[in-house]
Amino acid sequence: MMEMKREPLAERMRPQTLDDVIGQTHLLGDAEILRRIVKQGEPVSLILWGPPGTGKTTLARIIAREVRAEFIELSAVTSGKKDVEKVIEHARQNWNLQLRTVLFVDEIHRFNKAQQDAFLPHVESGLITLIGATTENPSFEVITPLLSRTRVLVLQPLSKDEIIAILKRALKLIDKSKAVTPKALDYLAELSGGDARVALGNLELALSFGEKVTPDIVKAAAQKKVPGYDKKGDMHYDVISAFIKSMRGSDVEAALYYLSRMIDAGEDPKFIARRMVIFASEDIGLAGNGALSLAVATFQAVERVGLPEASYNLYHCAVALTRSAKSREVTDLMHQAQDLAGKYPNSPVPLHIRNAPTKLMKDLGYAKDYKWQANFKHDKGFLPEEIPRSK
Repeated sequence: MMEMKREPLAERMRPQTLDDVIGQTHLLGDAEILRRIVKQGEPVSLILWGPPGTGKTTLARIIAREVRAEFIELSAVTSGKKDVEKVIEHARQNWNLQLRTVLFVDEIHRFNKAQQDAFLPHVESGLITLIGATTENPSFEVITPLLSRTRVLVLQPLSKDEIIAILKRALKLIDKSKAVTPKALDYLAELSGGDARVALGNLELALSFGEKVTPDIVKAAAQKKVPGYDKKGDMHYDVISAFIKSMRGSDVEAALYYLSRMIDAGEDPKFIARRMVIFASEDIGLAGNGALSLAVATFQAVERVGLPEASYNLYHCAVALTRSAKSREVTDLMHQAQDLAGKYPNSPVPLHIRNAPTKLMKDLGYAKDYKWQANFKHDKGFLPEEIPRSK
């Protein structure tokens, strides 16, 4: 009879209490929000936003355990409407038994608007406490009504030192502390990209080779080089900055080189597309009004097609934006208007350009001498009297 394989090391290492969690101190310190939620014993609906392997599922499980609620887990990738309905019905039964229900939805951004809408009445009534996990910006991927009923908590990639601490704890658990060299531990942490699950998976595979784990053994197990591009570190910002500046400078070869580096490093293609949407108005603007439409269409294509095929859309858009004529007029006018609104935030709207739906308002001078016609210019202008005209 074949022997059952043990749980993966990453699963065996999953913390059971908040005190066991390494990292995320901005959420887990004595005075921080997750510690307070657990101390008060009252669950709160949350959206946990962060990269893979930073503890989203672990924290959700710990919260449910600490507040003595039943923990139900769904994946938005594999679950549908019927699965959600079953959970809601089960939660009603728990409610009748005075038992709380914590519903954890992994990759909640994969649920469409209608599916996300289905949670609203049950979150609002308290029937379920919803904890959603996402690697995508909730502002773009989670519907506004759901965001308003939850707290968004941002999880950070684990630091190199935190990954090493997790690896050392794992080695101590399995009594293999002397089986890995310090340089190999350092290499494992470098390769992880802040993802504890990746680090533990590589460690487990390296140990299975039955040799002293050195950097060469780690390299053989991981099958990749140490990344020179950290999606949350300085290189992330340096490369996207170089990409933008190359497009601004109309250098197609340079722009596509930096685009290729980002794609090869696993950068979120929607992040790249969003930056091109911004660039289309910020740097091209009135010099090429079609640029914004192309950039928005590219973002939609990336959303709907995904990589690798959406690479064509990204490169298409990048070439077009780079070759386009450039204008900073929209940007300059925007900053000018923002400065003006900041200096005069409460200036009354002139009476002559206010709506006048009643006779009394007309008698008071509302909409006086205003005419509904194209390019109509009122003698008194359109700005509040106290604001000086720039021209």
